[in-house]
Amino acid sequence: MTSGVPIPQTNPKAGYLAHQVEIDAALRRVVDSGWYILGPEVAAFETEFAAYIGLEHAIGVASGTDALELALRGCGVGPGHAVFTVSHTAVATVVAIERCGAEAVLVDIDPATYTLDPSALGCAIARLRGVRPAAVVPVHLYGQAADMSAILAIARRHDLRVIEDCAQAHGSRLAGRMAGTWGDAAAFSFYPTKNLGALGDGGAVVTADAAIAGSVRELRQYGWRERYISAVPGVNSRLDELQAAVLRVKLRHLDADNRRRRAIAAAYRTVLAEAPLGLPVCRSGAEHVYHQFVIHAATRDRLQAGLQRRGIGTLVHYPQPVHRQPAYAGRLAHGDLSHSEQAAASVLSLPMYPELDEAQVARVAASLCACLIQEATVSP
Repeated sequence: MTSGVPIPQTNPKAGYLAHQVEIDAALRRVVDSGWYILGPEVAAFETEFAAYIGLEHAIGVASGTDALELALRGCGVGPGHAVFTVSHTAVATVVAIERCGAEAVLVDIDPATYTLDPSALGCAIARLRGVRPAAVVPVHLYGQAADMSAILAIARRHDLRVIEDCAQAHGSRLAGRMAGTWGDAAAFSFYPTKNLGALGDGGAVVTADAAIAGSVRELRQYGWRERYISAVPGVNSRLDELQAAVLRVKLRHLDADNRRRRAIAAAYRTVLAEAPLGLPVCRSGAEHVYHQFVIHAATRDRLQAGLQRRGIGTLVHYPQPVHRQPAYAGRLAHGDLSHSEQAAASVLSLPMYPELDEAQVARVAASLCACLIQEATVSP
């Protein structure tokens, strides 16, 4: 049934090829320099990324998971503390919380936007017993920010730190403010499929707070304040020069790539407007950057199989909420997570990357419509 070359759900190689000349020159510059760890490329990227986000400090680290862990630790979060976050997220969010020694308390999502529900956060704080509430990690999922005004109001009432998980929100804005500028600190991932992706792992912590920035800089390199002398227990989590050089190139193209993602999303919406599907909901005042274009359908698994037969790649982000995964089931505090469970059963991510051309976008949408028609003919 496949017609034409298969279309993958994401394609990081296409992102490299789109900027190959610039990236190859940047890589050659690093190789020729002889300086490969925490050198001039990392320093330049940190300056450029901080300026792009609109904050004073950016600290490059080895991954997005490390960025979130070190941001939490830099904010003083550790053993004996509770950190509130969502269950409908990449498991890395909870991994980072537990790696800093804190306990994750899972909160349900708003079913329209899939981001943290502020009312559920308030209930979770009121229910908490036996551990001190210390922070909340709102996840800016799929490319748009959570309801930060409401979340911040609750957090400030309870003296909670706010650390934004911006792994899927590079360049996203809410009420004119960039994602990552609302809380005490924010963590970014530069995994190759992200809107701003490296050619390997990488991450960054951003903050306006000099003390948090200084703490994260120490923590990322063994807790050193002077070479070989650890002032605090730290880790080895350094963004390398090659990845920083690639990110400097791709940062220059991020806004254009995000505009292309919005154009692809608009094209999908036009064709699918009357389809029996749930389409992405954009929060009022939000500028979505469509890290993913996520539909939801009761027949998700059959639609995914039908699209695969037609050569259309899709992914489920995410097939199990964290509290249902074997490593975490039964041991994380949470209340009602019914919206998270419903999302896991129905969401499907269509192909989304800036290098998709108009014909490919049209083919994806047409293939989905064909699958829906087939579903209608076989349903009782």
